[in-house]
Amino acid sequence: MDEAAIRRLLHDVQDGRTSPDDAVASLRQLPFADLGFARVDHHRHLRQGMAEAIYGPGKTPDQAARIVAELLSRSDRAPVVLTRADAEQVAAAAEANPGADVRATTVVWRAAEPRGERVLLITAGTADLPVADECAATLTAHGLPPVRITDVGVAGIHRLLGHADELAAADAVVVVAGMEGALASVIGGLTGAPVVAVPTSVGYGAGLEGVTALLGMLASCAAGITVVGIDNGFGAASAVARMFLNPARRSEPAAADADRGARQGAGR
Repeated sequence: MDEAAIRRLLHDVQDGRTSPDDAVASLRQLPFADLGFARVDHHRHLRQGMAEAIYGPGKTPDQAARIVAELLSRSDRAPVVLTRADAEQVAAAAEANPGADVRATTVVWRAAEPRGERVLLITAGTADLPVADECAATLTAHGLPPVRITDVGVAGIHRLLGHADELAAADAVVVVAGMEGALASVIGGLTGAPVVAVPTSVGYGAGLEGVTALLGMLASCAAGITVVGIDNGFGAASAVARMFLNPARRSEPAAADADRGARQGAGR
């Protein structure tokens, strides 16, 4: 249940369209719903501004479909995201829950309307695209569709420098890179926006399936770069979403307006 659904429920009680007992019954399911095999966190959207996501691996197709259905049933606005889904999970979840937007292994229902923040999603190479695709789908689900800049790794740095104006205007940047992960440091030195770096498992021998890129990003000389786990496009998108979707940030202007109105009223 999201904030809008709770407000609607309270207005319905106030206007007599819903009885207090029915409202209590609805709120009783707010913390979580126990499906037996999963306890679905319905309170997360209120706490974090993002609903619980469903991680596909380890779940049966039916379990994935039922968790999606449960999340959809408690809100008519919060996006629902299924990640790392295999073909059977995608088919079962999409068939049981209409409106699925399938993007490779990530499936989204009810994506939020685009917001005003400008997020760049930059990949070092074409081989990094599967991780970037997961990131892009998750960002788009939360109203932050990214501007994508692809294949601008440090082996041909002139390809990136042509996008200097876009880097300067960004509100946040996600950098997806394998090999030695150097692109994150370069971009961290070119933009003042928050940078979230995603090491990928792309690379040869000493790349150690992403460990070298991970350590390179963690050791970056560009201050303040956030680094997520290897191949974790979802985690990078979530880090960016936290910057802009925090419920406390949304409530601050409303609280300030209410306080200002009260002070003006007292002065009349």
